[in-house]
Amino acid sequence: MNKKAVPPYIGAAYYPELWPAEEVAADIQKMHDAGVNCVRVGEFAWARMEPEEGKFDFDWLKEVLDAMQAAGIAVILCTPTATPPKWLTDRYPETLRMYSNGKRAQFGGRCHVCKTSPVMREKNRIISQKLAEALGRHPAVIGWQLDNEIFHYDDGCFCPLCAAGFQSYLEKKYRTIEVLNRSWCTGRWSLTYRSFADVIPPRHDTWNHASLFVEWIRFQDETIISYIREQAEAIRPYTDAPIGTDMMVPLELSHEKMNADLDVVQINHYERAEQLADTAFLYDHLRPLKERPFWCTETQAGWNGSFFAANGPRPQGNCYVNTWLPIAKGGEMNEYWLWRAHPSGHELAHGAVLSTAGRPYEVAGEIRRAADDFAACRAFLKNTKVRSDIAVHCSATAALNYRFAPMAEGFDYRERLLRDFWAPFKHYNVDLIETSHPLEGYKVVFSPYLSTLEGDLKERILRWVEEGGTWIVGPMSDCMTDYAAKYTDAPYSCLEEIAGVYTRYQYLLPDPAIAAQFEDGSPLTLSLCYDAYELRGAAALATYTAGRFAGFTAVAERCIGAGRVIVLGGVPDADSLRALAGVLPVAAASDNVMLVSRSGEGIEGVIAIETENERGFVELEGVYEDVVTRARAAGRLELAPYSVTVLRKVEED
Repeated sequence: MNKKAVPPYIGAAYYPELWPAEEVAADIQKMHDAGVNCVRVGEFAWARMEPEEGKFDFDWLKEVLDAMQAAGIAVILCTPTATPPKWLTDRYPETLRMYSNGKRAQFGGRCHVCKTSPVMREKNRIISQKLAEALGRHPAVIGWQLDNEIFHYDDGCFCPLCAAGFQSYLEKKYRTIEVLNRSWCTGRWSLTYRSFADVIPPRHDTWNHASLFVEWIRFQDETIISYIREQAEAIRPYTDAPIGTDMMVPLELSHEKMNADLDVVQINHYERAEQLADTAFLYDHLRPLKERPFWCTETQAGWNGSFFAANGPRPQGNCYVNTWLPIAKGGEMNEYWLWRAHPSGHELAHGAVLSTAGRPYEVAGEIRRAADDFAACRAFLKNTKVRSDIAVHCSATAALNYRFAPMAEGFDYRERLLRDFWAPFKHYNVDLIETSHPLEGYKVVFSPYLSTLEGDLKERILRWVEEGGTWIVGPMSDCMTDYAAKYTDAPYSCLEEIAGVYTRYQYLLPDPAIAAQFEDGSPLTLSLCYDAYELRGAAALATYTAGRFAGFTAVAERCIGAGRVIVLGGVPDADSLRALAGVLPVAAASDNVMLVSRSGEGIEGVIAIETENERGFVELEGVYEDVVTRARAAGRLELAPYSVTVLRKVEED
């Protein structure tokens, strides 16, 4: 065929090292039949690439890439560093990760190496460079994936090298042990350290200090970032294709910092069927990180599983919508795990596009349908982008602080951010941004649960407010340092001064007796926690009307220049939150429908996605054309369960 694949890319992880050549050829034909135009290869194949130390074999992989190129299937080439071969771990046992109990990881898993080990890093550099030298400019290769699902599993490696590295990290940050002791308030419980050599990695079977835990994970994450950066540096001289690493969902490892020196943001995710809409939270977080569209490098095709199938049934149509969501939200790729179910070994029960015997599962039809839709919508998707008026701060520092000092019972930072401040805006375009992200272009910025105003955020956000922005901040914001310590002279570092309030009381338990309303008499429901404010230059937007804080301000507003700061004493209900934002939705729609507005030069459009397997609707203003069917649409448009409708605005007749 020799037809070059173009985005949107739809595909799967493929492991040709497991199959004879004739099976690979048959799989490639089935990929073409299924609409697959991109595969990931090589991520666990180190033993095939380097069967003995210093002896390399990439000929088999080149044959696979040649065949993919001939079939018009693009390839993401993966470094195999998540699964070093047995000759390596036998000869260099110090490359295996050490658990907090002092035992080394055993050969036979994945992502089980010590990322501080200089031997491991050198071996990574060699295999990555050799792979790039051999195949980095192969015409089938459109990108690189480094390692696999990089993260601080089990809170990292606890070997002597990592312990020493942690002590060096602390000394670099705090300079003297006296500063560390004062910052962490180690006098409590007689935790005072005499030197940085006294500070040992924390274990979960001991009641350890929150600051110690936060800094330990931050050290592990910095190690991970440099670990990936070294692989990218080894590859770059030998390829022109974009380089990325397939990250996982947790927010503690900063997606922004991880991708700062990489070219394309990649994500792997697996949610239950009823969590389908929540996956868009990821995409709204990834999209602002780079100008280049992000890649969804792994998601389930049919079901999850390892030793047995898991995570519940997925109704028909779920795979189709799951395939569309990253593309609608600004990505250019959706890859399944995996193309063909493994014949033996780990994750034998995981779903795939094809069974082990090479027969398509029923989801193959949904994948083919999505591929056909992408072809019909290619020009619209290529020439439009997702542009947002609303941003919500999403901070790795806050995720770390609230993991080890959650303050409110059962508080889960990511889950609360998603449910309380992202989900109410499913009919809006929203960017989830880290604190260093530029603010220009946004009308409203929410900063909920933002434990720390990091870096120069205070100065930048005040300038943005003065120029006309609306900053809605709180609750539980500006209340900790970046190492989970509280402030001693006020509940916040600077928020009272900025917002023009004095916090008379705070309460961190839900209390149904507490009631509030807006100044115009409209209802306001607050939950989770409560701050009671006295005004010091601000104006009251809402007041507590019953309960322990009756008469105190619940929501305050202060005008600064052309803009305003709104401080929240608790978590407002969804209707109140949208009213405070004061931004119009993309359109009116039923609650089970997600809307994405996309625009480009001379092009406006809306993608309506039903995510709950129910009938829904969207109310259109103006006349649109369905990009797939070419039918005209106006007014109330009924949507079928698990449907995706791509609409381009047209001139009215």
